Amino acid sequence: MKSRSEKLKRLVAVQRHLEQMAEIDLATTTQQRQEVAETMDVMAGAINSLDPLHRTFSHIYSAQIGKLRQKDTMLAGVQQMHEMRVLRERTKGDRLEEHMQDARATEDRDREDAALYDLIDQRIASGTDE
Repeated sequence: MKSRSEKLKRLVAVQRHLEQMAEIDLATTTQQRQEVAETMDVMAGAINSLDPLHRTFSHIYSAQIGKLRQKDTMLAGVQQMHEMRVLRERTKGDRLEEHMQDARATEDRDREDAALYDLIDQRIASGTDE
């Protein structure tokens, strides 16, 4: 049968994996926001351009910038949610790791106590008083 510390060690590994998944989601969202920001910069440059072709489509560009702003706002909320999720998963992992270390220390103490009791029982059984 597995000890409590071994079970907790497995839980810590699973929790760290969940933390990594949350970090990947956060990185993806951050990258999407960066892409949206770059696209908005390109659109703003096209609107401010003196090129007659861009002037013709300036109203389309401005509508596109509005959509990109909405998408950026939505992605900002998603990014904040992922940041909180990463923090929550990291905190859970840290807590589980502390419990695992406490359980390991308790098991070590129990093993040492059992060895000491065995030694005392052997002394009593042999009848020597040293």
